[in-house]
Amino acid sequence: MENTNLHFKTNYAASNKIEPFYKGGKVQISKDEKFIFCTCGSRVNILEISTGKIVHSIEQDDQEDITSFALSYDDEILVTASRALLLKQWDWKQAQCTRSWRAIHTIPIASMTFDPTSTLLATGGCDGTIKLWDIIKQYCTHNLKGSSGVVHLVHFHPDMSLLQLFSSSADCGIRLWDLRSSLCLCVLQSHFSAVTSLAFTASGDSMVSSGRDKICTVWDLKTRTATRTVPVYEAVEGVALLPEDQDLSQIGVQNHDLHFITAGSKGVLRVWEASTSRCVYTQTLPSATPPAGKEGGETHDGDDPRSLTYLLTMGASHRVAAVTAEHNITLYQLPALSTQQQFVGYNDEILDVKFLGKNDSHIVVATNSCQLKVFELLTNSCQILYGHTDTVLSLDVFKKGLLFASCAKDKSVRVWRMDEDSGQVVCVAQGSSHANSVGCITFSRMKESFLVSGSQDCTVKVWDLPDNITTTTGDLVGLSARVTEKAHDKDINSVAVSPNDKLLASGSQDRMAKLWSLGAPGAPGAPGAGPALLGVFRGHKRGVWAVCFSPVDQVLASSSADGTAKLWSLQDYSCLKTFEGHDASVLKIVFVSRGTQLLTSGSDGLVKLWTIKTNECVKTLDAHQDKVWGLHASRQDHKMVTGSADSTITIWDDVTEVEQAEEQAKQEDQILKQQELSNLLHEKKYLKALGLAISLDQPHTVLTVIRAIRQSEDSRDLLERTLLKLRLDQKESLLRYCAVWNTNARSCLDAQAVLQVLLTHLAPEELLQYQGARGHLEGLIPYTERHMQRIGRLLQSSMFIDYMWQKMRVTGSSSIMGPDEEMDTSAVKDSTPPFVIDKETHGGSEHNLKEDDDDEEEDDDDDLEDEELADEESVTKKAPANGRQVTNGTSNGGHHAGSEESSDDEGEEKDDKEAEEEEEQNLSTKTTKGVTLHPRVQILTS
Repeated sequence: MENTNLHFKTNYAASNKIEPFYKGGKVQISKDEKFIFCTCGSRVNILEISTGKIVHSIEQDDQEDITSFALSYDDEILVTASRALLLKQWDWKQAQCTRSWRAIHTIPIASMTFDPTSTLLATGGCDGTIKLWDIIKQYCTHNLKGSSGVVHLVHFHPDMSLLQLFSSSADCGIRLWDLRSSLCLCVLQSHFSAVTSLAFTASGDSMVSSGRDKICTVWDLKTRTATRTVPVYEAVEGVALLPEDQDLSQIGVQNHDLHFITAGSKGVLRVWEASTSRCVYTQTLPSATPPAGKEGGETHDGDDPRSLTYLLTMGASHRVAAVTAEHNITLYQLPALSTQQQFVGYNDEILDVKFLGKNDSHIVVATNSCQLKVFELLTNSCQILYGHTDTVLSLDVFKKGLLFASCAKDKSVRVWRMDEDSGQVVCVAQGSSHANSVGCITFSRMKESFLVSGSQDCTVKVWDLPDNITTTTGDLVGLSARVTEKAHDKDINSVAVSPNDKLLASGSQDRMAKLWSLGAPGAPGAPGAGPALLGVFRGHKRGVWAVCFSPVDQVLASSSADGTAKLWSLQDYSCLKTFEGHDASVLKIVFVSRGTQLLTSGSDGLVKLWTIKTNECVKTLDAHQDKVWGLHASRQDHKMVTGSADSTITIWDDVTEVEQAEEQAKQEDQILKQQELSNLLHEKKYLKALGLAISLDQPHTVLTVIRAIRQSEDSRDLLERTLLKLRLDQKESLLRYCAVWNTNARSCLDAQAVLQVLLTHLAPEELLQYQGARGHLEGLIPYTERHMQRIGRLLQSSMFIDYMWQKMRVTGSSSIMGPDEEMDTSAVKDSTPPFVIDKETHGGSEHNLKEDDDDEEEDDDDDLEDEELADEESVTKKAPANGRQVTNGTSNGGHHAGSEESSDDEGEEKDDKEAEEEEEQNLSTKTTKGVTLHPRVQILTS
């Protein structure tokens, strides 16, 4: 019964993307605390805090990197400065540039800030000058000179009535500027290294400054002196004052004296009491592990990837935001400084990604670092897991979704558990006995009883897991390998366990995949405990990157650097199918649709969906710009996730059923519209019928409506009235259709009829404004000339029959005339030809054109007609002479030739010449009259 509900997948659509949004530089939080503004190359990205998604992206038109930006206090104006020395003012909610002006600085701007009234903008340049701009009146108000080196910090005094500006440059002093006189009032000297931040009290009487010289200084702004110097013992990048009206006893604040938080190179937040220079609270980070090579030794500033670079306060929500050197933004909630949200600005290269959680609510990601990152898909909030001391290479998740394992270059494997309720992840087990980097790992499938790892030391290890691995609390459980087996001659890239936990597959750089029998769990060295080799899969021309067991069949799938994926039989180890389509290495392969389809990802940045039965690539998904190392399908088989070396993670939804439903609804709508169109034609409501046909975007249906109009009574006026009532976009579509119809002899007359209406009633300038009008007209001209030539040949053919009939009458009348009678040719001159083609009445010519031109589509047919026409012209020239010979022969047989007969013959020849001249004149007149082209065509083509 389950197989009856099986549907092949046909397409996936990207539902969510986790992309880089911050690569270093300034970070600012809006006053309403809903958005985070941060730089990323030539863009300023606006991140919505509640969802963790980028809602706006401000990008420079010249693609120049943004050196600094500032958001006004009222959250309305965003100003950016680029390396091109341009200042741009943005309406960031609409992502529109409202004003752009040239900065007077000679080299790029390093710092920017708005005053509390959002009317003045201060810019500090690398040229040592500070300039103030009136944003409302749009002019430069001040040019402050005197700083030495780059002005990397500018800050207005919170009390704007004082009109004071603070700045700091390479001389490590803090300059106080009076904006009324444009003079430097004083230089506050205390630091011996770069001043990184300033924080003012609510009253504006005191200020705290921080520097990379590992001290913080408390200043009395009334006396402009330093009242306290606090040694912090780390390079301080940010300082923030704690609110005085809040109970902060959880972080050591016991009185209402001045307290401040520092963020620096050690990566932790610390709370200091200014009056005593004492640290009252130090933040504790989980699983703090020193970097590789520094164990047991002293770490230096900047060695810890968690070192902090910015510290921002969010007073309305009582939060603090810290930015790390790894471009992570963490929000801490007061009063306990507990982690509330964490956003990863830059993931670097994604090496592996897996779904995690009971309902695939999270994903765990291995990036090009020693930390693991667990993202909550709903908010993009991230947990960063510390434990490994070198780059994590591979991941695997147990089928229940709460337990996962990781392996890394530090030669170790770790087992992690997620709490189902809180979503917090902790490390529960660790093992380390490989001699080289561990490149792949996999769990058992039926029960959390063991895991298997493969390493660059060419060995496979089986690790037994304790029974209480899912409930253990406390210290890490040490794992020991039950058995070690040398499996390949080169690095092992992938291992997989069969659904019944009895078989193991391994793939290696030695171009082979191998099948092993897993022994029963037991003590190391027990009989039957180790894997036994069953067979070898040979056929790949380069290293095997991934192996995977089918969930239903006794087959194994493998992918290789030779650009192919193969399906192998577990019975005789033969290759059953080969899937070719990637242009580069195939890095991952997984089964979907209950084992009937495959998903593969490659170094070409593509993900392909294959149907195994037909060997067909159903869909190619292109959403990455680099190698797709990570590929995983959800347990419910309705989602997949991919991770690439371009630092992008994409979550895909299966949209097969949605697209089928949309296609079915579209077909039903088409049927209803076709029926409505038929009813409108039957009721002769041509305007509505034509509009409906154009909306369906079906040129043949539109042509049917045009023909129905032309077949009705008073067709010309009806067609004209109908076409002129159409909308502009409908006329554009009609002109596009005419260019197509005109290429076919069967529909060219309908196209010319429509064009005649458009060219007659629309000015050339108006026609040229239509989308693609020039291209359509260029396509119309050569086919129109070809149709005119055909009409000319048809006119000549029809005139030849008329001419022959008239000559036959002339010949017959002369044979019965007496010797003294003269032939009367008035009937010939006044007679009307049976076929007339005119611009007024061309029904007969249209009928002949349709019949005669059906076989004249190709140039060979045109050549054949030219030969026939030449033959007919030769017959035409001979006809009068032959007729005259017959007549003369008859008269000679009954009479004697005399002078009167000679004069009669001369009269007949004269009359024949006059008739021929008159017919030629009529033919040229009729031809010109029937094929006259509208003069506006020449205007448009010129």
